[in-house]
Parts: sequence; structure tokens; C-alpha cells
Amino acid sequence: MRPVDRHDEALLANVRPAAWRNPEPQERYHLVVVGAGTGGLVTAAGAAGLGARVALVERGLMGGDCLNVGCVPSKGVIAAARAFAAARGGGHFGAPVADGAGDFAAAMTRMRRLRAGISAIDGAERFAGLGVDVFLGEGRFSGPDRVQVGDATLRFRRAVIATGARAALPPIPGLADADPLTNETLFSLEALPPRFVVIGAGPIGCEMAQSFARLGSRVTILDMAEHVLPREDADAAALVQDALLRDGVEYLPGSAITRVEREGPVRRVHFARQGGEESLECDELLVAAGRAPNLEGLGLEEAGVASDASGVEVDDRLRTANTRIYAVGDVVRSYKFTHLADAHARIAIQNALFPFLPPFARPRASRLVVPWCTYTSPEVAHVGLHPHEAANRGLEIDTITVPFSDVDRAVLDGQSEGFLRVHLRKGRDEIVGGTIVAEHAGEMIGELCLAVTQGIGLGAIGATIHPYPTQAEALRKAANEWRRGRLTPTAKRIFDTWFGMWR
Repeated sequence: MRPVDRHDEALLANVRPAAWRNPEPQERYHLVVVGAGTGGLVTAAGAAGLGARVALVERGLMGGDCLNVGCVPSKGVIAAARAFAAARGGGHFGAPVADGAGDFAAAMTRMRRLRAGISAIDGAERFAGLGVDVFLGEGRFSGPDRVQVGDATLRFRRAVIATGARAALPPIPGLADADPLTNETLFSLEALPPRFVVIGAGPIGCEMAQSFARLGSRVTILDMAEHVLPREDADAAALVQDALLRDGVEYLPGSAITRVEREGPVRRVHFARQGGEESLECDELLVAAGRAPNLEGLGLEEAGVASDASGVEVDDRLRTANTRIYAVGDVVRSYKFTHLADAHARIAIQNALFPFLPPFARPRASRLVVPWCTYTSPEVAHVGLHPHEAANRGLEIDTITVPFSDVDRAVLDGQSEGFLRVHLRKGRDEIVGGTIVAEHAGEMIGELCLAVTQGIGLGAIGATIHPYPTQAEALRKAANEWRRGRLTPTAKRIFDTWFGMWR
């Protein structure tokens, strides 16, 4: 990381202290963890908390992507962008309307200050205080039961690979020479780029495109997909795309980038679209398409660990081909989410440190229910199955959709465009998936996550009192609609007969 200000210096003092001295290795560790991102930190802290002898190795910055160049800084930028938009758009509430460009540098300084404050939680000093031996330097497997860090050899009973992933540049001629931004460099910007092009219409691309448009850039997204967020339901993605357009983002679907040129500070992106050739000039170019696992230099061959370009091969218990070694998080062939890395770490701790557990008690990755959220405005949060996934599994489903225009609090908040959608196994009160499109969908999806994970149906949700007025009341409304659907013609005739007799 290139320090921009004193806040970055404070960050580095926590996650890569210049004066750090690696400890003398112990004779043998119960667990050696390679990589100090979310998966590695949770693994090391959890194992040490149980009393295991643990070593943690990190060649870069402790905290990994999430703290340094991912979740934390991006949400700081998103919060600033939302504040800018609210200040400009409060007129329909009768609020005073702000004018002017705002202070981009101040917004970025705020983000760096908050990131630095959070970083102590992931820092070397804290983990040493937890009883973890922290080794800063290149870690490489030198055999099936040892890791080399400089001159130190760390012997282990078990090890966990948690080296994460990084942004990958697609093989576009001239792209690498154009010095594009990725999530690893974006948050070091000190000046707002007047013209900003984003390659990729996935979650990161959409979040940053909308944020920089709200902060004042002229933003264009280029992607081959016909709509943004192609992994989501089409109508959910359409609401996000409409919001991006309102915020001034231009989206050019069906764009196949052919080459990139740079002339001084200006980049020119050439692309084929609708049968013709087009080009765009920009001051900064963000690549938000593709991730690659961090496997280089790990000595996986010496350790007997199998991998390919998509990541480390693991079984359902997260064991590699070398059953002494486990792998978690983004380095594994799986979703690339911080919360999944956390969940992987908890599975690895139990399976690695407690080999006596009976097979039925061993946690397995396939049992995890993994939600996700894209933090645009509105947000899109999802858990469980989409309809096409249910169809692929041969499951018939019933779907209930509650528009937020029917939810009083959403109307009062001026946030009535989204919806809550719940998928149930056909004819049964078994929730198999759900999607929420709302300003704070990520805060509301937890109740659906609990329902899918623990087998809680809409009947139980409907029997639970929800405070009024809240946007989460949409779940109660979905439960009411499900109850009405249970009123079969036969049941209705019985009720009509009863009320006709009961005079």
C-alpha cells in the first residue's frame, strides 16, 4: 500500500508494523495458518481461544482484502456517496437542498480515518495478545508438515491455507499498460476523476459506478451482459439499473472491449457493440471483472496440495489432497464473500483440531446457507435458491412477492420501489429462497437467512410480532398472503356454512 496520509500510516502500523520482529518458532504447532485475511484471522483467533498453539503467517497486510481494499473502504465510500445524494435530493421532503460538487478528498480522508481505526482489531499486536505467534513474511510449504518463513521453520500437526484472492485483469490488449484501477488501488484516489469508466456490471462495478456518479464523476459501465447484476433476478437487477441511470450512470450492454490505449493521463477504451466499433475516453478506468486465487509461491506441490486456476481443491470438510492441510475463503473454489470465509474458518477449526468427532458431527461446507448483498441504492440481498436453481433441482415452488409500495414505512421513507420475494416448496411452508430489493435489504435478509437455515416457515414468521412501522414488516405481509393462499375452496365452503348457521 502506498500511504496517502497519516491515517494510512496508522493503518500500516497495525497491519504491517515496520518494527515487527517475528517470534522464535515453537517446536511444533497444533495449527499454522497461512494468510491473515478474514478466513485466516478467524481461524487463528478461534483456535488460539481454544488453547491450541497457533502460528499465523502473512506476507502482505493483515486484514486482507476486506479491511484494506474491500468491504471496509468500499462501504465508507458508499456511505459518503449516499450522503452526497441525500443532500442534493432532499427537496421532496421539504429539506434544504445542497448545491455544489462536495469535497471528494474529505470523503476519502474520512474513509481512511475510519479504516485505520478499525484496523487495530486485525492487527499484529492484537493477535500476539491473543496468544498467536505472528510471522510477517513470505510463507511457503517446504514439506507436507512444515512452512518456511525466512529462516524459520514452522512444523505443524494441521495447517490452513487462507491466502485469499486478488483482482485479475482480463486479457484485453493494452489494458495492463493503461494503468487501470482495481479494488486494490481505487481507494488511494485523492482527486475525483471527471470521467470514470467501469469494466464489469457485477456487484463491485455497480456499487462503485453509482458511488462515483453520486460523488460527481461522469460514469459509464461496459459489460457484455444485457443488464447489470446478471446473477440476480431480472426484475431485481432492473430496479438497480434504473437507479443507476437516475444517478447519471450510463450503461452500455453488449460491449466487447477490444483494446485500451493510453495517451498521457487519458485512457481510450475501444469496444464492439451492436455490430459497430465505438470508443470512450476517460480519466480513470476501473476493472471490476474477475478474481484470481493467491497461489503463487506457496509451495503447494511440496505439500501435496492440489489446485488449479480456480483455487485450491478441497472436500466437503475443507481438507485438501494433503489431509493435514485445510483451505478456507477466497482461495477455495467457492463464492468470494467475507462472511463465507468466516464460516469456512469455523468449519476448518473443528475438523482440523478435533479429529475424534464422529462423522455425523463433522461440519461440512455443503450444509452452509450463503446469503449475499450488493450495496447499491437500492440494495439487492438474496439467500437460498433462485427459481431457475430450484427448477434445475427438480423442485416445484410457490412464490410470494410483496412490493414495498404496500409497506407503510417504505412509503413514508420515500423508498417504495423495491420488493420482498419468498420462494417456498410447492404446497408446503418450507422457505427455499428469497430476495429483497430495498434501501437496507442487507439489514433485512437476516430473518430469511435464519428461516432457510433452521427450517422456519412463513407460518412461524407470521406468528411473530414485528414492530410497526418498519420495512421488515414486509415479511409479515408475505406470511399473511401465504395464509390466505391456504384458504382452499373446501375450507371456504365450511366457513361459509358455519357463519351462515352462527347467527
